[in-house]
Amino acid sequence: MFKSVFAFLFLLGGPAVFAASAVTLSLEQSAGYTREHNPDLAAARLRIAEARGRLSGAGRLSNPEIGVDFRSDRHGREGNVGVSFDQRFPLTARLRLERKLSLDLVRAAELEVREEERLMIAQAQGLMVQLIALSEQRGLREKQIALAQKLATFASDRASQGEISPFDAAQAQVDHQRLFLERQKLAAQEIALLGELKPKLGVAATADLVVSGSLPPPVMPPESAWEHRPDFQMARTKEAVARTEVELAKANRWGDLSAGASWESEREESERGLERNGFLGLRVSLPLPLWDPNKGAIAEKSAAASRAVLETQALAEGIRHQVAAARAEMAANARLASETRTRLLPLVKEQTDKLENAYQTGQADLLTLLRARDQMLQIEAAALEATRDFHLARIRYEAATARHAPAAPAAPSPRLRRK
Repeated sequence: MFKSVFAFLFLLGGPAVFAASAVTLSLEQSAGYTREHNPDLAAARLRIAEARGRLSGAGRLSNPEIGVDFRSDRHGREGNVGVSFDQRFPLTARLRLERKLSLDLVRAAELEVREEERLMIAQAQGLMVQLIALSEQRGLREKQIALAQKLATFASDRASQGEISPFDAAQAQVDHQRLFLERQKLAAQEIALLGELKPKLGVAATADLVVSGSLPPPVMPPESAWEHRPDFQMARTKEAVARTEVELAKANRWGDLSAGASWESEREESERGLERNGFLGLRVSLPLPLWDPNKGAIAEKSAAASRAVLETQALAEGIRHQVAAARAEMAANARLASETRTRLLPLVKEQTDKLENAYQTGQADLLTLLRARDQMLQIEAAALEATRDFHLARIRYEAATARHAPAAPAAPSPRLRRK
């Protein structure tokens, strides 16, 4: 019965159901789709939950201890029973520092996830730009194949009439087959890029992925600040963590103060018979940092804090170089694409059109025409490559300035527990 129902549903809506598994995305939609569907990012976000879990247990007093003591002689007539309660209290600001450290680690976990999103989105968009460029290259090859087929047919007809050499007709067929094979090669490259792009976006391996849209003309974006970049903010957060760890190492020079109370009931025989006595006791224990003042840990954390400052400075300098290099590459490719499309390509196209007309009237040979058409193809491909390289540099620039990153998480500010 279920098989019959399934077959009936397949006949009615099967094509629509399977078509729904296709994913169509444009370059502008890729950032949000990657952020929402990438499984690695979904797993990385659990680090935030882990850090918040550690935060809930940070900065708390240790659990108190309760003890019971019972002693008796062998006859069970004399003995005593005692109950004690002990609690440890820090002498320094250790609990407040532990709480502050956990708060900084929560912010570091949030920034770490944002940094992974930034890198993953940049990788996905770079692959999408390459796919769009390949699609446009294939479109260019389709036009060239149509022209080559037209030229091959014309040459074959002229050769059958004895007006041109059969070798020219054969060369036209070779040129047509060459362009056809180049189109097939571009299709194979597109399949490889799709296989690499799907896991970045979070698209199922069995689903069809269609990259829509085209590469717009190169336009330089406005300059953007980079100081809000997640990895830079994370480096500054690590500086704060390192400074807190230094303070915490200094606070740990003194152990916890232990305070307790006890009640003891004693039973003993005397001349007046069996007597009971009760005793209340108070005790305080203070650790003295005589042999281990925690100097090693303090020196270690101080060196780590100095290293964190230098790493932040090095990262800032590296980001400046990334931004400057990407912007310079954008400008160079924008000029190259503009000059190729507006100056060189119209001249070559005009010359190729003239050669085609001259060849049809017998005023030019086939080899000259094929060279001109190949030259035009190379120039059009160069213009597409310059446009592609511009957008790849633009993606690197946007990644370097964290344009697609969400707003930075606000520093958590619940009330810190005092010691």
